[in-house]
Amino acid sequence: MIEERTPTLRIISLGAGVQSTVLALMAARGTLGPMPDAAIFADTQAEPAEVYKHLDWLEGKLNFPIYRVTQGSLTEGIIAGAKRTDWASTPPLFVLSSDGERGMLRRQCTQDYKIAPIKRKLRELLGAPRTGKVRRGLVEEWIGISADEASRMKPSKDDWIYHRWPLIDLGMTRADCLAWAEKHGYPKPPRSACTYCPYHSDEEWRRVKENQAEWKGVIELDRLIRKGVKGTNPGAQLFLHASRQPIETVDFSKGLDGKSESNQFENECEGMCGV
Repeated sequence: MIEERTPTLRIISLGAGVQSTVLALMAARGTLGPMPDAAIFADTQAEPAEVYKHLDWLEGKLNFPIYRVTQGSLTEGIIAGAKRTDWASTPPLFVLSSDGERGMLRRQCTQDYKIAPIKRKLRELLGAPRTGKVRRGLVEEWIGISADEASRMKPSKDDWIYHRWPLIDLGMTRADCLAWAEKHGYPKPPRSACTYCPYHSDEEWRRVKENQAEWKGVIELDRLIRKGVKGTNPGAQLFLHASRQPIETVDFSKGLDGKSESNQFENECEGMCGV
């Protein structure tokens, strides 16, 4: 049973992928209870071109606004870190240390490029100061996590924001979302994630590779991070792919280590990306 609340602001955290697109379209049709006040899309400026095209289309289908917010270019931030000119807010890049040990960098991009700009916009919409306490329970944030991804549900770390997962309330899976979109005559939404997200499965890497301009950018970034970013251990090498190979040499048809395709993407971004 959903706890009864009377928030000042209801918003959708919009990733512009399958689940959050269907969530927004269902909300616009009035099938999810009270109408949201807005949707917020946090732009890392590193999404595939098809996501931005889809977002433009979606904006014309909703009867509430989409606010696009950004912390700036995640790519430029990583490049600055690789050139040692600034600290990088890194994705969870794969590490190969000088003694052969394997690991991953701590994921910072979600907090800095997704969560923080959304919270700033929420404070602005509430008329609240940029810092300091906000009264408890003012915001109900709808997140497009589906029933088959329920492990990604996490409560808000701020008591002024309450998370709600309408698709899970309805028992809808990702497949159900795709079927709903098709039934109502909507195009299939793209998968939303930065082009170079280390959580890509090999299937997703193959899809990225189909766009030559975006693939070229991925290769260039992978080469640039090889010798680490500011703050990483000297001698450690960084990679975009879990195999710790240069991305252009990876055979994505085999999957990780020649086994079935990895499904790392289910670990991604705490429900803020790719939904």
